[in-house]
Amino acid sequence: MTKKLIVIIGLLTTFIGFSQENTSSPYSFYGLGDVKFRGTEDARAMGGLSFAGDSISLNLLNPASYASLKLTSFGIGSTSNFNNISNSETSEKAKRTTLDYLAVGIPAGKFGAAFGLMPYSAVGYKIENTITENDLTRNKRFTGIGNINRVFIGAGYSLSPNFSFGADVQYNFGTVENEAKEFVSDAIFQDDVQLGTRERNTSNITGLSANIGFLYQKSFNEKMNFYSSLTYSPESKLKSINDRNIATATYNPITGTEFVNDPRDIDVDDTKLVLPSKLSFGAGIGETNKWLIGTEITFLNSSNQNNRFNDNTNATFENSQKYAIGGYYIPKYDSFSNYLNKIVYRAGFRYEKTGLVINDQSINDYGMNFGIGLPVTYSKINIGVEFGKRGTTSNGLIEENYFNLSIGLSLSDKWFRKRKID
Repeated sequence: MTKKLIVIIGLLTTFIGFSQENTSSPYSFYGLGDVKFRGTEDARAMGGLSFAGDSISLNLLNPASYASLKLTSFGIGSTSNFNNISNSETSEKAKRTTLDYLAVGIPAGKFGAAFGLMPYSAVGYKIENTITENDLTRNKRFTGIGNINRVFIGAGYSLSPNFSFGADVQYNFGTVENEAKEFVSDAIFQDDVQLGTRERNTSNITGLSANIGFLYQKSFNEKMNFYSSLTYSPESKLKSINDRNIATATYNPITGTEFVNDPRDIDVDDTKLVLPSKLSFGAGIGETNKWLIGTEITFLNSSNQNNRFNDNTNATFENSQKYAIGGYYIPKYDSFSNYLNKIVYRAGFRYEKTGLVINDQSINDYGMNFGIGLPVTYSKINIGVEFGKRGTTSNGLIEENYFNLSIGLSLSDKWFRKRKID
C-alpha cells in the first residue's frame, strides 16, 4: 500500500508541471478560459451524466457517489484533442494531448472519501492577422497560455441504501499569460526590419470553491431501478493578481529574430474572478449491470462572470444551460465464455449554451459521444470519442470543429486488508 501511495503522490506532483497548454481554443481568452473537466471518461461517454456510476469506479461529478465505493479506486484520464479552427476566410488545425484528472477514492463502510488534482480550465491560443493598407502592412499576433488547476478533497455518506450525500472542497490555483504584438512595415520594402509594440498580461489566480451532491435510487421491482441526482456549487470568487508589461519590439522577417526593447511595467487593478453558481438535476431508469438511460440539465449563473482585466470590453456573459442525455448497455456482465459480452457500451449527447457572448452572438457548444469500458478483473479501461462543434463563423467569429479521443484507467483493489503472513 505504501508503494502505491508514493506512486500516486509522485504523479500528482508532476502533473502540475505537465499541464501547461491544455487547449487550442481562441475562446479561452475570455473569463476563466476553456473549462476542461467534464467528468471521468465513462461519464463523458454518456454526455456527462453525474449519477451513472458503480461501486468500484470514481464518479468525480457528484461527491455523494463516494459513499457507494466498495474498493479503493485510483483513476487517471487523458485526452487528445484535434481541433479545426476556421473563420469566413481561412482555417487552421491544432492538436493537444493532456491529462484530465488524477484521483483516489477510499471506502469506509457507509462513508467514502476522495482526493485528487485536475485542470479546471485552460488558456491556449495563437492568432495572427495581417492587413495591408496604403503600402503599410500591419501584422497582429495574439497568444495565450496557462491554466487553473484544482486540488480537491471530499467525502460522502449513505443515510440509507437508497440515499447518499457528499461534498467536495476545492482549492484553485494557476497562472495565465496573454501577449499581444503588432508590427508595422512598409509593403514596398518587405526586407526591412519591422517595428512594433508588445503587451504582456499575467494573472496569478487562487481561491476556494465547493460542490455538494445528492444521489437517490429506488427499485421498482427485482430488475428496474430509478436513479436521480442533484449537485450544487455555490458562487465563489478567485483572486487574480494582475501584472502588465509593455515594450517596443523589432522583428526581422528574413531571420525570424525578434528583439524586445525598453520594457516597462504598468499598474493595473487586481480583479475578483467569479466562479458562477451551478445547479444540476439528473434522472434515469435502468437495470443494474445491464442498461441505463438518463438525462440531466445544468444551470449556471454565468452572467456574473467577468474577464481577468477590466479593460477587456468586447465580450459579455449570460446565464448558461447544459442539456445531456446518455446511457450504457452491457450484454452480459458475468459472461465467462465471451469477453465482448462483458464490455460496457456507452453513448451520449450534450448541448451547451456556454454563457459567452461576443459581438452580440451567443457561443454554443454541442457534442456526440461514444465509448466502451473494458473490464480487467475489478478494474476498467475506458475509451471514449467525441465529435463536437463550438462557435460560428457569423459576425466575424470563429467556429471550432473538434474530435476528442479519451482514455481513462480505473484501478480498483482492497488496500487495507490485514495480512495473515507478512
